[in-house]
Amino acid sequence: MQLRKMTLMIAALGLALTACPGGGREDLSCTADTDCSEDGTEICHPQAKVCVQTCTQGTDCPDSAKTCEAISSTNSQKICKCSTDALCQTDERVSDASTLSCDTTYRVCKSTGTTTPPGAACTGSGQSTCAYGQFCSGGTCTAAPEAAATCENFSQNRPNWSAASSNGPVIYSVTGTDYQVGSAYCQSDAPNAFIVRVRAYRTDADWPSTRAGLSGFFYVTTGSDKLDVVNRGLLVPNTGYNRTASNPKDAEFNVYLCRPSNAQTIQVGFYFTGGNPVCENINS
Repeated sequence: MQLRKMTLMIAALGLALTACPGGGREDLSCTADTDCSEDGTEICHPQAKVCVQTCTQGTDCPDSAKTCEAISSTNSQKICKCSTDALCQTDERVSDASTLSCDTTYRVCKSTGTTTPPGAACTGSGQSTCAYGQFCSGGTCTAAPEAAATCENFSQNRPNWSAASSNGPVIYSVTGTDYQVGSAYCQSDAPNAFIVRVRAYRTDADWPSTRAGLSGFFYVTTGSDKLDVVNRGLLVPNTGYNRTASNPKDAEFNVYLCRPSNAQTIQVGFYFTGGNPVCENINS
């Protein structure tokens, strides 16, 4: 009897030593807090979409992510943030921590290549639950547009953007909404206006509450001339900037572009600092 008890105790100890904390998860990806730990010590990061540990001070955090800080300037929830890939690879929540790296945008441990795959289901518009560089289109995560290498607008000084490593605002739609002959916005030498709607989301913080807080939004001509949309007054008066009430990280921008009276089409280029360059042909 004593031998049997000792054998059981040794077996239990072996299990305890080899068990993987957190249930041996393959990765940390999530879509909601309920996908993370059941004891309430983790939440699903609202942008990175990985489970992160909550904290009140640095001593609450593991070595893999030792800094206790607010998620962002607009989200005061404190989480454990990482600093290096090597430390992330000591994270005991996953069965193979060698797949982890420290995401430079959100400073969270994330499995290499962990993104919402294109074609994943989503709801609404803008980024929704899709990965950075994607947007929700017709209930499906879809890659955001990016200007082709042949686009004249970006033949010079093309913004260096990558869905894998960038973090600037993402333009996901550019459409023509109106063509005004003899527009009140324009002068006699270029009297007609193309009205173009640009939709974009950001992940680092909310869009500002008014257009006065906007910056880093550029219109690029086919001659590669770069114009600051806000400083040049290219937003339609009064209705040119609209932040989505239910999601302040999503917004639309209505831009007017004056052209001669014989203009039938215009090729536009737009981008935000750190974001994707987009070209589109707009017809009158």
